[in-house]
Amino acid sequence: MKKLVLLALISVRTFSLNAQVNIIPKPVAVTVGSNNAVFTISTETKIVIQNDSLQNAAVYFNRYLEQYLQYKLTVTKNKPLKNYITLSVDSKINPNTDAYILNTSQNGITIVGKSAKAVFYGIQSLIQLLPSEKASTLPIAEVAITDYPRFDYRGMHLDVSRHFFDVTFIKQYIDYLALHKMNYFHWHLTDDHGWRIEIKKYPKLTEIGAWRNGSIIGLWPGKGNENIKYQVLPNDVKITPADATIKTDGVRHGGFYTQDEVKEVIKYAADRYITVIPEIEMPAHSMAALAAYPEFGTNPKSGYKVAETWGMMNKYNNVFQPTEKTFGFLEDVLTEVMALFPSQYIHIGGDEASKIWWRQSAETQQIMKEKEIKDEVALQSYFINRIEKFVNSKGKTIIGWDEILDGGLAPNAIVMSWRGEKGGIAAAKVKQKVVMSPEEKLYLNHKQFMSDDSLAANKYLPLETVYNYEPVPAELNAEQAKYIWGAQGNLWSEYIANPAKVQYMIFPRMDALSEIQWSQKGQKNYADFLMRLKAQFKRYDLMGITYSKRYLTANP
Repeated sequence: MKKLVLLALISVRTFSLNAQVNIIPKPVAVTVGSNNAVFTISTETKIVIQNDSLQNAAVYFNRYLEQYLQYKLTVTKNKPLKNYITLSVDSKINPNTDAYILNTSQNGITIVGKSAKAVFYGIQSLIQLLPSEKASTLPIAEVAITDYPRFDYRGMHLDVSRHFFDVTFIKQYIDYLALHKMNYFHWHLTDDHGWRIEIKKYPKLTEIGAWRNGSIIGLWPGKGNENIKYQVLPNDVKITPADATIKTDGVRHGGFYTQDEVKEVIKYAADRYITVIPEIEMPAHSMAALAAYPEFGTNPKSGYKVAETWGMMNKYNNVFQPTEKTFGFLEDVLTEVMALFPSQYIHIGGDEASKIWWRQSAETQQIMKEKEIKDEVALQSYFINRIEKFVNSKGKTIIGWDEILDGGLAPNAIVMSWRGEKGGIAAAKVKQKVVMSPEEKLYLNHKQFMSDDSLAANKYLPLETVYNYEPVPAELNAEQAKYIWGAQGNLWSEYIANPAKVQYMIFPRMDALSEIQWSQKGQKNYADFLMRLKAQFKRYDLMGITYSKRYLTANP
């Protein structure tokens, strides 16, 4: 009997030590109890909320318990003497607006946040203290945690244009962000390959623009297209042979979100303290929109269609003609979008706009002459500035990829730096906000292993590279560094056609990303992260999340 008791104590102590170091992203400060005290959640445990503002946190925790551990606890405002999980707000606990303190003892658990949102972040840490397998009781070791984020912007992106994902999965994806204490979901809703949001004034955007008649097979240029040569010249795009026909799978693909579905997603995210930022691409990546409304392109008679291939071939004529009727169309679209999304921020793309089509268009050249716009780079700047003024007039702020710097940065724009860090550095130096998202560090659609076991973009981004990325460039001084708002991971879906593949590509690199965004710079330690990741994999097994089993080996 004594041996059994001793083994139980050893087991509890081991659990106590492991439970703390396994939280991802790593908290600011963690103290493990020294007296082997354990609080056990049972069906009699009460979730005690200070006021109704904490209902979201209580409901979220209860939903996790019920879905994965077959528990459901009572939520009350009356605190018992013991066997409780109390949630409360105290605005004086810490200067950081998202700070929380989590304490466990034999009697219960307390989470105190500076705000209801901060309490919700404490819930995410509590979830990671739970066992990762079903049991009749849930022991939680004695621990004290003080925590708050490093960056205010902690984002993750999902491209639903190349491949469409339904509302059920979008909600699941948002829950992944919540678990990692992220607070912005960048929803890439329009591109060459499909228009995914209902716009009531322009129904053909979804009737026509939401559907394509095929997709290339395998990596770009796709099976059967290997001999097609494609050159982007200063004033033309040259395809050899000239009559080349791109081979695809011939499978119709598409879908879109109704405005009611969009509202549903926004509400779901808001309950998790996540802001949804919509992206409506312009002036390029617009083939789906032009397939529906060719009159807004530079060559309305060219036979626009929704793109069926990826990569360079998307430089088929896909830019909007900068006419008054085009700006009227875009303003109408943005008006409906801004009415749907409470977000202060609207992403307008601005990337990869090939200037060829503007050079070839007599109408565009005439517009430039009338407005004294010196060249097509300046025209792009004019385009972005004009859209920014409209968005600002509605009380909103634009975000754009770093190409919006070309020709002169719009005065209030936020730059999302993807072509390395150069654009972000330039913006920070002129005191404009920056989200760092460099392709070579944070594009999670790139393959995880040199010899991958799944089709992925033909670039290599291992877990360690993601983890070791530092969003604040060394060349910025302390004042300039304040304009690095945060960091974001991006997931482009050319080679990602189902939820399991999404999971495979983002996990565990999303864990590494979350530690970049949340944890303090001086706390980062890759070996320690890998140790904590072992427990995270068990949680992913419990949640039914797909990830590469190669991470479970000593040398993946």
